[in-house]
Amino acid sequence: MKDRPLSITIIGWFFIISGCIALLSGLLPMGDATTAERVADFKSHWMVHLSHLAQLVSGLFMLRGHNWARWLLVAWIAFHIVISALHSFLQLALHVIIFSVILFFLFRRPAAEYFASRG
Repeated sequence: MKDRPLSITIIGWFFIISGCIALLSGLLPMGDATTAERVADFKSHWMVHLSHLAQLVSGLFMLRGHNWARWLLVAWIAFHIVISALHSFLQLALHVIIFSVILFFLFRRPAAEYFASRG
């Protein structure tokens, strides 16, 4: 059984923490909003919350060595590249750089061996 590479630990925990923060900040009650306003906000932003949940889940299960979680994270970041292309060139460039760095670490030999040994 292979030990988890440090890069997978760092990436996994980064996405767990950022996913938790994003999910909680989106779901916590807004200032003086009524229940109806909160429900309407949740209904209109359910895809954003689902995205944050996918971020959290991929980080958690990558730490446990599940290969599908690695691919979920790749799909999640690729989706964000498409979304950032709709905003500005700077956001697109930043997402492409982040995607490239994460791809490099997720598919290096130690990471591949780690995910293969857990499968």
